[in-house]
Amino acid sequence: MSTPADLLHPVLLHHIVNSLQWPGLRPLQEAAVEPLLTGEDALLLAPTAGGKTEAAAFPLLSRMAAESWSGTSVLYLCPLKALLNNLQPRLDRYAGWLGRKAALWHGDVTASRRKAILAARPDVLLTTPESLEAMLVSQNVDHRAFFSGLQAVVVDEVHAFAGDDRGWHLLAVLERLTHLIGRPVQRVGLSATVGNPSRLLTWLQGAGAGSRPARVVAPDLPVVASSSTPPGEIELDYVGSLQNAAKVLAALHAGEKRLVFCESRQAVEELGSLLRSKGITTFLSHASLSADERRRSEEAFAEARDCVIVSTSTLELGIDVGDLDRVIQIDTPATVASFLQRLGRTGRRPGSTRNCLFLTRDGDALIEAAALLLLWGRGWVEPVIAPPEPRHIAAQQILALCLQEHRAGDQNWSRWWNGLAPFDRSADPILRHLIDQGYLDSDGGMLFIGPEAERRFGHRHFMSMTAVFTGAPEFTVLVGREELGRVDPALLTEEVKGDRRLLLNGRNWRVTYIDWRRRRCFVEPADGGGKARWSTGAGGWSGLGFELSRAMREVLLGADPPVKLTRRAVDRLAQVREDTSSLVHPGGTVILREHRGGDLRWWTWAGFRANATLAATLTEVVDPIQRFDDRHIRLRENVTPAEWRALIADAGQRLCLPEVNKKALDGLKFSQALPERLALATLAARLADLDGADDVLRESVRFVHT
Repeated sequence: MSTPADLLHPVLLHHIVNSLQWPGLRPLQEAAVEPLLTGEDALLLAPTAGGKTEAAAFPLLSRMAAESWSGTSVLYLCPLKALLNNLQPRLDRYAGWLGRKAALWHGDVTASRRKAILAARPDVLLTTPESLEAMLVSQNVDHRAFFSGLQAVVVDEVHAFAGDDRGWHLLAVLERLTHLIGRPVQRVGLSATVGNPSRLLTWLQGAGAGSRPARVVAPDLPVVASSSTPPGEIELDYVGSLQNAAKVLAALHAGEKRLVFCESRQAVEELGSLLRSKGITTFLSHASLSADERRRSEEAFAEARDCVIVSTSTLELGIDVGDLDRVIQIDTPATVASFLQRLGRTGRRPGSTRNCLFLTRDGDALIEAAALLLLWGRGWVEPVIAPPEPRHIAAQQILALCLQEHRAGDQNWSRWWNGLAPFDRSADPILRHLIDQGYLDSDGGMLFIGPEAERRFGHRHFMSMTAVFTGAPEFTVLVGREELGRVDPALLTEEVKGDRRLLLNGRNWRVTYIDWRRRRCFVEPADGGGKARWSTGAGGWSGLGFELSRAMREVLLGADPPVKLTRRAVDRLAQVREDTSSLVHPGGTVILREHRGGDLRWWTWAGFRANATLAATLTEVVDPIQRFDDRHIRLRENVTPAEWRALIADAGQRLCLPEVNKKALDGLKFSQALPERLALATLAARLADLDGADDVLRESVRFVHT
């Protein structure tokens, strides 16, 4: 009987059998062959290590050979340079079987290597969306010639793009590419589990949605019945501190290879230092370590056995660090999807089981972890939703087009995005602002880069224009001439007694010299006392979503996740439930004054964005200098039950967007290229959760008012 593998190019199939010695393709790889060979757009879904790269590469390489594609015909886009570096040798090997080549192009690739790529175009180019746009605007790249043979684009970890502004930037650049070459390009997304795969695929298709054939391919994903629990050995523990977490890690799983996830770079540094002090072979990985330091850690960890690597989410995606025995989570990841990615790092060997040990440091983290595992046990995963109203990306794209083409017609510029909103004529007010403020010059019906764009973005050949996110300013830390990483400048300006010491890569360093002008800091090894800290940057809002906050209420009301709880976790959970028993009610929300003269708080358990929306809507009863968080909103101290009932009777019909402080615009890159009212409206739309707020207003309220 023939199989889908038989449709692949015979040379490729020969090497799958003989060079890879695979007995056959995995289910996802088989299911992807036919739609990709026929040119359909597709979203390939599988757990971590599910063979998604090969599921996309094998059919596309087969098409490349069968249809005699020439030049750079496949783009392979990733969110991380480290992931590209990891994938390139594998894809180059597969391409080489057919006499083809795969090459890297990103910010760390040398100028000589780029010249070689331009001179002899590789068949597969691995890059990031930012580097792709840098190629489009570069005077050194003949982009029309270079991309003339483009046939397909693979977007790895597509969910990591779609949930933020990098996704809008990716879509906009792909539309400009299709306009440039004058034909549609096949789009293939690779993703782990998401809650809305069909919507994610439609998003990925961009302007081609509805006009091109497309399908979701997901044969490997388990279907979780309401009475069952997803597979995996999960344990939830309460340890009380990072020091105690280090003790547990030092005592457990000796001889095994462990990947420990932390939710901040500071926690990674502190835990790494604690583990090393206990004699544990420890490596670190996070975004503020230099690329060389991260690579050395990841390579050493991949080759070692009895060791630990402590990481932020940088190792959540598909970077290969070898065969793991254990995943340990300090506190709680932000989403169920993130947990699934991390859990999928284990259980790859035959006979092994996926596993994760949660070590929580306080009662809040314990409740949050239990809530996340409650949702996981039900098979629930967050939908991936693009942030609304990306007007600042529209401004960036108009400027980038003028830089790419040197000039653009003031009536037909929007054709470059093939009708994809908000890059269509709905951006006319943004265009007028760009002209009025000098970002663009207009002459004879043509648009050109103006002096204000030169002033703000012209540094280093407009490289800052290709990145759509704003990073907090950091100082580069050097040991001699070797870069170690980057630190928050606050560590270099705060008052200290004696030597100024840093904690970086899990080791202590003494600052010997600071070059303020060039933002560099020189250090030498020290014997202790180092500090680690990084700013989260301006403009972002921390906080939990509606579903996770609601699940926390369920946990406080007695629901237990379908995982093993240690005795410490059971005891601490019981204590937290007792302490918060007055803040939750199974029939709805609670308004409570906790003690005489204390604050009056509405305990909604609705998440940060829903509470921001409710606070903006109910201004008559919300404290004018109120504070809200994921769980509650502070009300005016004299609100009566009758006043409350009268006010909320029609609140669901008049929900308002939250007000945004102008200082928050600092975190929205290119916001200065927008009229201020539009920039603020963009942030307000992103802070709101109208559906969550409406759900809360439909619930009954238990008014406990003394």
